Amino acid sequence: MLNIALAQINPTVGDLVGNTRKILDFTAQAQKAGAGLVVFPELAICGYPPEDLLLKKHFVADNIKALDALAKKVHGINVIVGFVDSDAGARIYNAAAIISEGKVQNVYYKQELPNYGVFDEKRYFSVGNNPGVVTINDVKIGINICEDIWVDDAVYRAQAKEGAQVLINISSSPYHAGKIKERQKLLLRRACETQKYLVYVNAVGGQDELVFDGGSMAVFPSGV
Repeated sequence: MLNIALAQINPTVGDLVGNTRKILDFTAQAQKAGAGLVVFPELAICGYPPEDLLLKKHFVADNIKALDALAKKVHGINVIVGFVDSDAGARIYNAAAIISEGKVQNVYYKQELPNYGVFDEKRYFSVGNNPGVVTINDVKIGINICEDIWVDDAVYRAQAKEGAQVLINISSSPYHAGKIKERQKLLLRRACETQKYLVYVNAVGGQDELVFDGGSMAVFPSGV
């Protein structure tokens, strides 16, 4: 059995210290409540959308250092949290880290990068291709990020076929009129389509011109 806590937090863009402190605080709350896993929104370490901060190498490096410092303080619980990762070729990725026992155990890179409306992710991020399936407390989990769940037959389908029992989507999905009902309809459809449990965590709060409206939820394979 795996108890999952959904940490629907309000990160601040660029506030690596404050965001990390908030993540640790909510991790402690989740642990005290008996959760074996706590899940945070997309890019929770650096805040969303970081936009041209991502063009500053020191900012990306500092966000990775913040993640590593956070990981060292995590024991007795698993954490999934969004951050920006970088490879040796200087490409950067919209990433999800899986943390436990003092270190980053695994990383997933977002595969579907939105580039419409308020989104401009292809300007900054490279496309990932790693499977994102991990085992936590004997439960097989498929981790994906925001747009990955919106695109038909995307990575979530491959994760379900690979045997993931639970699909976890971390998001920073901004508000527009009717968006909560739109999300609910989509997530119910994905749970029924894959016959998997689906956990969705979104951010809250305002960043410049965007408002994030939460709406985090867990959906049963039956569509409830």
